[in-house]
Amino acid sequence: MSKYPSNSFFLSALAVSLLALATESRAQETAKETAPSFAQQKTSAHTAAAQWGHWRGPSGSGKSDTAKPPQEFGPDKALRWKVPIAGQGSGSPAVWDQKVFLTSAVATQNRNEFEFHVYCLDRQTGKTLWDQKAVTAKPHEGTHETNGYASASPCTDGDMLYAFFGSRGLFAYSLDGKQVWSKDLGDMQIRNGFGEGSSPTIAGDLLIVPWDHEGQSMLYALNKKTGDIVWQTKRDEPTCWATPLIASDPQGNAQIIMNGQTAARGYDLATGKELWQCSGQTQRPCASAVAQDGVAYVASGFRGSYIGAFDLSGRGKLESTKHLLWSQNRDTPDVASPLLTNGRLYYYKEKTGLLTCVEAKTGKTLYSASRVPGVARTYASPVAANGKIYLTDRGGTITVIEDSAELKVLANNNVGEGVDATPALVGSDLLVRGEKHLFCFSDSKD
Repeated sequence: MSKYPSNSFFLSALAVSLLALATESRAQETAKETAPSFAQQKTSAHTAAAQWGHWRGPSGSGKSDTAKPPQEFGPDKALRWKVPIAGQGSGSPAVWDQKVFLTSAVATQNRNEFEFHVYCLDRQTGKTLWDQKAVTAKPHEGTHETNGYASASPCTDGDMLYAFFGSRGLFAYSLDGKQVWSKDLGDMQIRNGFGEGSSPTIAGDLLIVPWDHEGQSMLYALNKKTGDIVWQTKRDEPTCWATPLIASDPQGNAQIIMNGQTAARGYDLATGKELWQCSGQTQRPCASAVAQDGVAYVASGFRGSYIGAFDLSGRGKLESTKHLLWSQNRDTPDVASPLLTNGRLYYYKEKTGLLTCVEAKTGKTLYSASRVPGVARTYASPVAANGKIYLTDRGGTITVIEDSAELKVLANNNVGEGVDATPALVGSDLLVRGEKHLFCFSDSKD
């Protein structure tokens, strides 16, 4: 037998090589055809920035870079429409193009039983486009007198809508109202029976779901198309009402930032692995984090005060390290989340409405615990657009101040009923979910 390969061997090897080259070429052509162009990517990013698909806005900071809502508004001024919303809920509206999404818990004739509804309204007219009953259920435990059973806000990426009713389940819909999947994660046991309220967050192909309670707390990442669990991470935390924030470290790696009574933490988005933590937060945190330029800001203010600025390149415990850039321990927010806009953080106290503004980079106080006309009790978080900041009182007053280093009041408005939900800012519209109605205020006639 020859010690050299036969001709048939060479021919077989050549055939395999040619097949591999052809396959690679086809794969490259397919990738070119299916991958979005740079222009398409820019268009997609621009489209998302012009929406309000999540209650904290397109960046999670509480700000819209494109909206131009009215400065002055009310029942008789700049009111495009006002429609009644059945039941009770303090979840904020999510908006995508000309559709507005909202959730509510509607009491039935049976004691302590509710229908959990998901609504889609036309943004131009307020007309109901569809109304889906996700589930009918009797909650297994009570809730605080100022809280209901539909406190989490829906979120959308323009393809799907996600409505989270906590222990009653998570529901995914197409934007024309067809239920695609649902997920039951069990029952929470909430501190003091205060009720549930954390909202999910969309991150690429994942839906991040917080599950902090008095039992085993978890952070879930679900496949947003199927509802299947991609990963789940145990959390050493009691009840927390914060919503996850997606942020990037200085190297561009995505993290999930979560508040917590034991510690503020960062998790790897792809795996759920805890990357860092820092203690110092107060009891039962409600405020969600904000972030920019590789730095996250996390605050709490019940039975104590704390806000910290965390360098997201840090790992392990950040206390007493250079990755804890600064912290403060006075006048921090309790229920409402901070607003991050133009290099400044704004936050107010729940029981007084006293407003504080600090430089995000340094923590330098620009003004602190300042009285704002009409703002005394707050649940809704501050939001900003077009050089203005909107501060909402639980009694229905929405005071507009200038987005600047000095406190300057521009307008004082009242919608005529209580407001606990954070407003949505998109296009020329200001959408406010009141105690009984959804309002759309706009200076535009289009």
